[in-house]
Amino acid sequence: MDGSRPSVLSAPLPAAVTPEHQAGAPISRLVAEVAATCPGERITLGEMAAAFDDRAFGLLLLMLCLPALLPAASVVFGLPILLLGLQMGLGRRTPTLPDFMARQSMKRTDLLRLASGSSRWLGRIERYVRPRPGWFASRAGDRIVGWLAVYVALLLILPGPGTNGPPAFGCIVMALGVVEHDNKVIGWGIALTALGCAIGTAMLLCMVWLGWQGLNYVL
Repeated sequence: MDGSRPSVLSAPLPAAVTPEHQAGAPISRLVAEVAATCPGERITLGEMAAAFDDRAFGLLLLMLCLPALLPAASVVFGLPILLLGLQMGLGRRTPTLPDFMARQSMKRTDLLRLASGSSRWLGRIERYVRPRPGWFASRAGDRIVGWLAVYVALLLILPGPGTNGPPAFGCIVMALGVVEHDNKVIGWGIALTALGCAIGTAMLLCMVWLGWQGLNYVL
């Protein structure tokens, strides 16, 4: 990602991404539609937020958590995830992105690759994920997802062994459920995220304890 393009938060929905296309549409098809209708070689987070409307939180969390699985990239993506999580936790229905974040962009080809055969795992998950109403798919559930995403972001910002992968994976599952309004998948994602956050917290506490012991030994 880079900041090479201006924000288009005020732009209307692309023609091919109408509300009827959005309702219940598979994630890969939505991604392909946005990539096909947004002009230019790069697509900004602001464009995706405008195009996906009430699914923007889930989509952006998904896009940001995937690279956050890599240790070297986890710190970079922690802050945007933190900002999105705070807005979800506070009950916002659609994200308002700061200009520096809305300008961040990714290559159209990378976005299309997410919806193509190179992301077969996403297709397998999509065969199970579908709109299912329930408490986790309500506004109260969105708040839980948001505050858990905040905790995940903090663990990503404070990198260490085991602090990024497990929490980020759980957040990806939550995001998939949020995009498709799937109560069951959101519930699974919340459980996985809570477990991942517990693992990450335990690893951080172990590092702090080992550091304290080492300091006492030296002194």
